[in-house]
Amino acid sequence: MAYGGVAYAMSGGSGGGLLGGSGFSSFIPIILIFVIFYFILIRPQQKQVSKHQDFIRNLKIGDRVVTSGGIHGEIKGLTETTLTLEIADKVRVKVTRSAVTGTSQDAATSET
Repeated sequence: MAYGGVAYAMSGGSGGGLLGGSGFSSFIPIILIFVIFYFILIRPQQKQVSKHQDFIRNLKIGDRVVTSGGIHGEIKGLTETTLTLEIADKVRVKVTRSAVTGTSQDAATSET
């Protein structure tokens, strides 16, 4: 009986090729991708968060700050979790410390 189809050759498992590596060598690309992500994305973000936490920790009465909502004000009162901002004469607002993003001087220099 004649078989009129196409014959396909199967690999005998020899070689290894680029994707067929075994053991540790197959994990090297994944490890390299993780290392690149760490140094390009994760590490700078951790430094930025640490710097912001230090800034929040060192706030004091009289500092002029900007909140994440864009409110500019002077700190008139501090607690562990909140601060009181005076945003106009006799107008005070309580905000959480984490809402403060920077000082008013930082905002003024970034606008120009």
